[in-house]
Amino acid sequence: MAYATTNPFTGETLKTFPNATDAEVQQALQQGDAAFRQWKAKPVSQRVTVLQKAADLLRANRNEYAKMLTLEMGKLLTEAKGEVELSAAIFEYYVHNAEAQLAPQKLPCKDPAVSDAVLVHDPLGIILAIEPWNFPYYQIARIIAPQLAAGNVVILKHASNVPQCAALFEKLMLDAGLPQGGFTNLYATRDQIETIINDPRVHGVALTGSEGAGAIVAAQAGKAMKKATLELGGSDAFIVLDDADIEKAAKWAVFGRHWNAGQVCCSSKRIIVVESVYDAFMEKYRAGVAALKAGDPMDPDTTLAPLSSQAAVDDLKKQIDQAVARGAKLEVIGAEVPSKGSFARPVLLTNVTLENPAFKCEFFGPVSMVFKVKDEAEAIAVANDSPFGLGGSVFTQDIERGRRVAAQISTGMVYINHPTAVKADLPFGGIRRSGFGRELIDLGLKEFVNHKLIGVTDIDGNF
Repeated sequence: MAYATTNPFTGETLKTFPNATDAEVQQALQQGDAAFRQWKAKPVSQRVTVLQKAADLLRANRNEYAKMLTLEMGKLLTEAKGEVELSAAIFEYYVHNAEAQLAPQKLPCKDPAVSDAVLVHDPLGIILAIEPWNFPYYQIARIIAPQLAAGNVVILKHASNVPQCAALFEKLMLDAGLPQGGFTNLYATRDQIETIINDPRVHGVALTGSEGAGAIVAAQAGKAMKKATLELGGSDAFIVLDDADIEKAAKWAVFGRHWNAGQVCCSSKRIIVVESVYDAFMEKYRAGVAALKAGDPMDPDTTLAPLSSQAAVDDLKKQIDQAVARGAKLEVIGAEVPSKGSFARPVLLTNVTLENPAFKCEFFGPVSMVFKVKDEAEAIAVANDSPFGLGGSVFTQDIERGRRVAAQISTGMVYINHPTAVKADLPFGGIRRSGFGRELIDLGLKEFVNHKLIGVTDIDGNF
């Protein structure tokens, strides 16, 4: 597994990094275990001071952090700055909330034999985080902020194309005052990942990535009797009902499908439009996509970034060709893209039938699948006919109607009049092949803790 910085805009490989040695893996485990014994003894109020310092450093050096995101994976610089701020906001969420969320909970036991019952939330030890390239900082922040607040420590295996982002985040946490071993970036191989999972000092694994990677890691964790959380792919439905504000819906659909060049698990990948407003919506949607400008992601005028690599472009083209071969209609709806760089021109796929494998696929790039449906009921049926279950959107001017429709969408998240969003103070996660477990807020904070009961009884004899 080659760790390398390759600029997606130029195709130039700028720096390479060797895989971790087995000795470095063992050192990371030893340092992590030693750091955990020190870190867990600190009160929550002291742990979160490190998180606040990290947030402050991110904001103070926002441009430098953002430029590395753009350099390594091609993200628009404007979006990269937003990711830096989101990461800082996640740290601050736990600064303000972790102590109360981890406070012991008194349980109302009615048995007179139990005079007192309290549930405490103890940290476990080392957590392995396996993270993807599409949001290099945010993905780290949303796992380490809650885990460090809870008293755990983290070893990171990041994606091989963002090695400098991973190293920068490790330095950030050390500069913020985290003890050595509290958060370790490791350029691990696949074999070493299994070694780490099997180590008794490791108590869980959190993965964000592909279905294939998730299945392998979940199996390894299960065999090792370790808990896992998985955030995998998605094919979010974007429903436009007959009473929607069409201009607003089209604007948000363009954004929801094309932010981060469409390389988002919770991107609006399946646009489902009721037939009475289909033509009006599609006219505005086509115009919105056509207005996107592909170019240098460092240029503030650029609105469509390159994909993360040429391999990603090639894989996307293969998926499109396979969909067309099985009957899908292809329409190019984006403007020309530069000849150099890992660009994919936005396209529209219609006439995607149930028999077409594309119907239940995830397209990781600027490919819009659009479905015309007769009414609300069919829109809900199409939205739910997916192996994924991450997020979704419902557009309507009747909010109560939106709530009723959202209640029938089988996903982990549904937004009304907005694409699926990521916020520091809202949970993130899905169901079915989109994974299991939740990240952020108190749900993410308590994924890897021991919910320990401490009960008191003063009676003699049988309990």
